[in-house]
Amino acid sequence: MEELLKLADCVHDEHNLAACISSGSFVTDGMIIMPCSMKTLAGIATGYADNLTVRAADVCMKEGRKVVLVPREMPFGKVHIRNMKEASDLGCVIVPPVLTFYNGARTLEDQICHIVGKVLLQFGIAYDKFVPWTGAGEEC
Repeated sequence: MEELLKLADCVHDEHNLAACISSGSFVTDGMIIMPCSMKTLAGIATGYADNLTVRAADVCMKEGRKVVLVPREMPFGKVHIRNMKEASDLGCVIVPPVLTFYNGARTLEDQICHIVGKVLLQFGIAYDKFVPWTGAGEEC
């Protein structure tokens, strides 16, 4: 966690609903919630913003900004699927962390890079460790 915190420009307490990111006037390109717990998903799907993560997602949605959710549960229960559908209907993009078997991934790191790359593609961010599918012998 310390490594991750060093990369952050700013860190807010989860319970600080007055943080700058909880306002629509604080402009962002959107939000990635990775991993997204089923509790967080439920809050987003129902608009129950009881913490800063859900509030910031709610703000992104009301401002028309992209929200990408990477759910961490497996298998999905019916209520999880219902909440994912509701979040999707509200404009969120659901990106389950599904393993790849078609692009030559051989290690756990390759699998992680694939998932990270798929998430970053949602924002048009290139990731040099991501190996996209280029077709089965086709020229693209």
